[in-house]
Amino acid sequence: MISYKPFQKLLIDKEIKKMDLKKQAGISAATMAKLNTNEYVSLEVIDKLCAVLECQPGDLMEYIPENK
Repeated sequence: MISYKPFQKLLIDKEIKKMDLKKQAGISAATMAKLNTNEYVSLEVIDKLCAVLECQPGDLMEYIPENK
């Protein structure tokens, strides 16, 4: 499973509001909701977020193995 917890932490650390980021990155409210619930988002979205936040994809997400 992919978790976007690091993304949430990054926003807090950089003191960026989700609404401001949404406008700057040009992403929809639905996409922001997906990030909040660890749903799939495209690499295009990750690219836009990295450009605005000046970070690497690994700064936004982490892989969490599911228990088998």
